[in-house]
Formats: sequence, C-alpha cells, structure tokens
Amino acid sequence: MTPPSAGPAEVDPRAAGMDPAPLERAWDLVVQRGAPAQLCVIHDGNVVLDRTYRCEPDALFWIFSAGKPYTAMLVHLLAERGVLSLDDSVARWWPEFAQHGKGGITIRHVLQHRAGLPTAGSFLGDALAIADWDRSVRRIERAHPRWPAGEVPAYEILTFGFILGELVRRVTGVPVAELLRSEILDPLGAGDTYLGLPDAAWPRHVPLRIRGPLGMPAQVVLNRRRTRQAVIPSAGISTTARDLAAFYDMLLNDGRVRQPLAPDERSAGTGTGTGTGTGTGTAILRPETVAAARLATSHGEVDRFAGFAMRWSQGFQLGGDGSPADARGSLGRLDRPRAFGHNGSSCCIGWADPDSGIAFAYLSNRFDGRRAGADHQLALADAVLAACDPGGDARG
Repeated sequence: MTPPSAGPAEVDPRAAGMDPAPLERAWDLVVQRGAPAQLCVIHDGNVVLDRTYRCEPDALFWIFSAGKPYTAMLVHLLAERGVLSLDDSVARWWPEFAQHGKGGITIRHVLQHRAGLPTAGSFLGDALAIADWDRSVRRIERAHPRWPAGEVPAYEILTFGFILGELVRRVTGVPVAELLRSEILDPLGAGDTYLGLPDAAWPRHVPLRIRGPLGMPAQVVLNRRRTRQAVIPSAGISTTARDLAAFYDMLLNDGRVRQPLAPDERSAGTGTGTGTGTGTGTAILRPETVAAARLATSHGEVDRFAGFAMRWSQGFQLGGDGSPADARGSLGRLDRPRAFGHNGSSCCIGWADPDSGIAFAYLSNRFDGRRAGADHQLALADAVLAACDPGGDARG
C-alpha cells in the first residue's frame, strides 16, 4: 500500500486548538479500509487534515448525491438576487412541467424533497436516462406525482437535480453547469470541481468499484466516459475532498470565502485566528441565504422513498437530535441537530457542523452498500469531532 500524502495546506491541529490524536485515528480508518480515498477536514478555516490514499491529491471522485447541495445553493442564490422566488411554481418558468397535476409544485417543494415526485416513473428508467438531458427532462414532464405537493417527504434521488437544473436554464437562459461555474465554483476557487467532467480532466477520474449482485453492471455504466461527462446535477459532480470541504467552509463562514493568509501565518497559526482565512474574502451568498438553506423542514417523518426518517432542510440533509427517528438518517446519526450536508451513496460525504466549526469531506470510490458505508462514515465523523473536544463526547 502506498503511504498517505499530505496536502500543502495542512497545518498543525494544535495551532487550531485541536487534539491531533483523534484526527490520526480517523486517517487510520481510511487506510484500514484500503480503498482509494481523500479526506479533508477544516476547523474554523484551518486545514487540519488534507490527505489522499492510493490516489493523487487532484484525483477526481464522482460523488453521487453529495453533489446535490451545489445546485440547491445556486437556486438559493437566484432567489437571493430576486431572479425567482422559492414559492414560484416550477411551471411558471417551465410550462410543460405542469402536465398530469404537477402545476402546484413549487421550487421550495423540490428543495425540501416534498414535490411528490421521487422518480419520473421508475428509478431504473431514470437511471437509464441520466446521461441524456433532454430525455430526462421529457420523462419529468410526462411523470405523474405520487403524492400531493408538500404532503410528505420523498427523496428525489435523480429528479431533484434535473428539475432544478432545467429550472435554472429556463429562468436565466444559461445551462446549469455553466452558471454553477461562474457564480459559485470560480468565486470559491474550486478549480477541481466539475458538473460534467471535461476531456482535459478525464485522466484524473477515479473509477468506481461497486460490490453486490448488481455491482458489475452498475460499475460498467457509471464508469463510462459518456456518463462521467454528462451533466447530472443530482449525482454527477466530480471533485476533490479539498474542494468539497472548502465549499462547506464557505457556508460555515456565512457564504463568504476566507481570504488566504501568508504561508508564515498559516504555519504559525497566527493572524486573525481563522488559520487559512480572514473571513473577508469573496462573498458568494448572504448569511440569511445560507440560513434559509439550512432551515429544518422535516423531522420524525418517514421519507416515503428512502423508507426511514430523515431530517431535511431546503437543500441539505441534517444531523439528528438523538431521537430514535434519526437512527438511520444519512447525517442524523451524527446527533448534531445543526449539522448540514449530504451523503453520496455512503461512499462520499460532505458536511459542516456550526457548533464545532468543522467542514468535512470524505471521498472514496468503493461502494459497499449503504449500512457498511454509513458505519464507516460515522466512525470517521466521531473521530474528527472528538479532536475538537479532547476528553469529551464527540457525539454530544
């Protein structure tokens, strides 16, 4: 096995007030699992862990649903600017969407996974169409909702991204991948994040390894160049852990990119106390916009598509409050109610915890099934959070 490598931005955790031992335990868990992976942890702007295992630091992982918040925040940004309202019906901007009783579905319903449209017919049909934008959009237009708009949470596994992505195009006249680049990724400095992998970046992509009876056919389809290069907002972001953690650190910093400090300030842990940033960099989103995106919209309700209770906001999965209803949620098992983020098929995940100041990103190419992957992700989270509270309870 190749030794872990540290990114140049990693600083001594002790300069950020953290215990390095639990962070090393987290890294040991990554190495023990044995799959190519990247792990990046930012604490109050300090990059305290930034390492890669069996891949290069700029290797690009396909992050499944962990990419959903990018498109969600682009929609929130358009609402912030008054270009649209979250309470607009989707059909106001996309008249063909109104077919078969979908005229009452609002943008807010989609963001909350309450559109009543978890699939556009069947998940298999949606999955077979993912690399074809027009085909996916036409399927959604022809789809019948399963529940009335707003009535129940039902995870929009692929429809979420295509609805919001087509909405963005209809409202602005700009394709969603292009607008995401200009309005969020470039201001963030996320040069290694792509919605649809370009030819030049193809040599850096990490092939997926999927276990189980359907693993091989799924692996073949998802590793195709055509699939990786398609614009699939619900599942098709390719990125690095460093870029994903920076996205969540920006959200923790009220929508503002932290301005880099000089190398001597980073190494000494001096300056403003925010390590890698002063908090006075580019403003991408207003604080109230970030707060609105994190607002809890469901708790204790069984998600009708996932089959178990999940806490949703308006674009993110949320941590739980320790109640039994949260036991199986993708972030609920963190038992931190204000944590927000998104899981990606239990092999990739990004989240932020305002109470600890942690922005976390873990990317892997190995899909072991939801339970095994979620247990591994939770163990990583527990170790990282323990580093913020030496001698305390990381899940309190």
